[in-house]
Amino acid sequence: MNILETKNLHKVYDETSVPVYAVNGIDLTIKKGEFTAIVGPSGSGKTTLLNMIGGLDRPTKGEIIVNNVKLNDLSSRKLTDFRLKNIGFVFQAYNLIPVLTAKENVEFIMQLQKRPKKERDKRTISLLEAVGLGDRVNSRPAKMSGGQQQRVAVTRAIASKPQFVLADEPTANLDSKSTENLLEIMEELNRKEQITFIFSTHDQRVVKKARRVITVDDGKIVKDETRDPEKD
Repeated sequence: MNILETKNLHKVYDETSVPVYAVNGIDLTIKKGEFTAIVGPSGSGKTTLLNMIGGLDRPTKGEIIVNNVKLNDLSSRKLTDFRLKNIGFVFQAYNLIPVLTAKENVEFIMQLQKRPKKERDKRTISLLEAVGLGDRVNSRPAKMSGGQQQRVAVTRAIASKPQFVLADEPTANLDSKSTENLLEIMEELNRKEQITFIFSTHDQRVVKKARRVITVDDGKIVKDETRDPEKD
């Protein structure tokens, strides 16, 4: 089942002077349950691609289709609402709300979705326990390590049951042990709940775990391989 498709996707900057093709004609299909890494050198276009897929940036040309909905056709307000209900985000800088506890950060998106409090509480506690943070539900970000904060960010991203989770360099600020723990958690969530993860990364530890690796350069896909990471 395809949950994401891009058709002839372009993003051009400085169109009035010298055009810069950040993304230059990308066709991409992602199926439910994929664990995919998008890789490439700095400036290759992978983060721009991720931002457009996530509805954070509009394409200059082409189509983005998520769960049979064309993002191009949505107004800014409808796009924000669609993003809230369908796409989870994990950022390099965690982006947790510092005055909220781990539990409050995780359930924040569900509050925006107007989910019932009983449902929010049950799912939040269950997920935090699943990622090994059952004893930190009332801790604020400043009282947690970087690895713990990123686990809260992952939990927040999946709490609303999105179509897929976009993770932009999620391990960049983590040490080796925290990275290993985080990747194991995301792999388990992928296996058990069929949550689709799409990474933009330079981290070879992430790439080694991915079952599909898409290489982008000069705004184009230059390689797309599916593999078994356990055999590498």
